[in-house]
Amino acid sequence: MRTRFPSLSALSYGTRWPTGKRIAIVASAVAVLLAIAAVVALLTGGGYGHQAPGAAAPTPTGSPSSTEAAPKPSSGTGSVPKPPQIAEPVAYAKAAAQMLWSYDTRNTSRDQQLAGMHAWMTDESAYADWASVSGQVPDPVLWSRMADQEQHATAGVIEGHFPSAFKQALADDPSAITKAYIYVVTVNGKQQIAWKKGGGGAEERAVTLAVQCRPNHDCTLAAIAPSVTQ
Repeated sequence: MRTRFPSLSALSYGTRWPTGKRIAIVASAVAVLLAIAAVVALLTGGGYGHQAPGAAAPTPTGSPSSTEAAPKPSSGTGSVPKPPQIAEPVAYAKAAAQMLWSYDTRNTSRDQQLAGMHAWMTDESAYADWASVSGQVPDPVLWSRMADQEQHATAGVIEGHFPSAFKQALADDPSAITKAYIYVVTVNGKQQIAWKKGGGGAEERAVTLAVQCRPNHDCTLAAIAPSVTQ
């Protein structure tokens, strides 16, 4: 029987955004928006949220500590792609989602996976919620078991968009985002999972990301929201 890599469609795996980080991200990005209540609900909703149709929520398998530091990329990043040079929020979020839904335990260690994912993060510590991203990676024991099964996954992105609540907030006060330039983007796609002896399957995926795109700079990943909002 295969061991699943945690499904990002559920977004309950791992830790929720720490209160301090959540406040910093929300306050800096949209705190002064007239629609602040809608945006707070968007970013801090609990539970499984609105999963993609047909997506199965996995049983939590135990996550690393929320304070786990990003491994040094001294041994490379394995199959994790480098972040693209993209300055448009939706396009970057789509690339980030594809990266998050893809992995290959046959040639990538857990530390390499984490190091590769960390390279996509903003280097502005006030807005980077590494725990929400690293919490998607299984603990070392589970990763080892997945490697024993040669488990790997590829992903395809169907579409990405700004959730309606975020678009309304920006429409109400377009200048409010100019402090942190953090955008909320929801991405939908499909993940193909395979393991040794011909096993495999496919599942729909959905994720809501906080993406930072400052003017004249490439975008970076700030956080994964704890629930999916369409």
